[in-house]
Amino acid sequence: MAIKSLIINPGSTSTKIGVFEDETLLFEETLRHSTEEISQYATIVDQKDFRKKIITDLLAEKNFDMKSLGMVVGRGGMLKPIPGGTYAVTDDLLNDLKIGKQGQHASNLGGILAREIGDELGVPSFIVDPVVVDELEPIARYSGVPELPRTSVFHALNQKAVAKRYAKEIGKDYDTLRLIVVHMGGGVSVGAHINGKVVDVFNALDGDGAFSPERAGAVPSGALIKMCFSGQYTEKEVYKKIVGGGGFNAYLGTNDMRTVTKRANEGDQAAIDAKAAFIYQVCKDMGSMACVLEGKVDQIIVTGGIAYGPEVIEAMKKYAGWIAPFTVYPGEDELLALAQGGLRVLNGEEKAKEY
Repeated sequence: MAIKSLIINPGSTSTKIGVFEDETLLFEETLRHSTEEISQYATIVDQKDFRKKIITDLLAEKNFDMKSLGMVVGRGGMLKPIPGGTYAVTDDLLNDLKIGKQGQHASNLGGILAREIGDELGVPSFIVDPVVVDELEPIARYSGVPELPRTSVFHALNQKAVAKRYAKEIGKDYDTLRLIVVHMGGGVSVGAHINGKVVDVFNALDGDGAFSPERAGAVPSGALIKMCFSGQYTEKEVYKKIVGGGGFNAYLGTNDMRTVTKRANEGDQAAIDAKAAFIYQVCKDMGSMACVLEGKVDQIIVTGGIAYGPEVIEAMKKYAGWIAPFTVYPGEDELLALAQGGLRVLNGEEKAKEY
């Protein structure tokens, strides 16, 4: 019997929802929230009732019977580091979402809303592969400073989803493959997947690796220290240079790769150079992960919005095509990935992980 699901993916100024029947999307909607609407709430958790009402109001407008749902799945938030998989929203998980175990972020609301709506309907609630998925090998945590271990913060949902999609398409089990997966969106993450685990990955938020449209990636640490203590910037201002104002934003004043490409094609030398440097750095990250995989790489999978650019993919193949063949899945279908995670549990393909 087909399973209907409500999928909830909250962002800072929007709530994206989708309703599926098995893996078929019945409808989706992105509900936008103005700054004025959001600013009246002191904390992320305080927004819960506001966001819940607009979700239920939309479903009512579409005459959708919520009692027909078999599960509710929310985007996972800033929990403690956990292995990848689908997690039932238990009391402990719910509590850590509410307190923001590793920080306050709108995605924390995904599991909170899923649990509340699911409980009201008497159906299970889940989260799937949150950004804090941590499967790093112990050796990968060394940074050179014991107080500053390398951490795993990346596009786990999309990386895992495309890796499993590729495995299914070639008729193999994800747990048997050795893959390099590259997500290129507002942030960039490059991960080494061995036998179903992301054993090493560049921190896509504020850590290391290539710069991206709006993040600095790795920067010279000595120069960063001097900047921090120069007296010219507050802590908040420095962090903004690393997350939000870094990368293409810093070099070109835009975080849109389409704009960068247009300017480059029109002969803008700054855009030409920055785009080339971006591709160069991402490919260096791919080379690093090829070493993690000891050169035994079954496939390089490239995903995210920037993967829509054929010229980017072709340039990357010139640098890294010798490592392994490329498979490209442009964009990111997070709603479907969340639905698939819940379905794998309800269909008996996986067991829900314990938080």
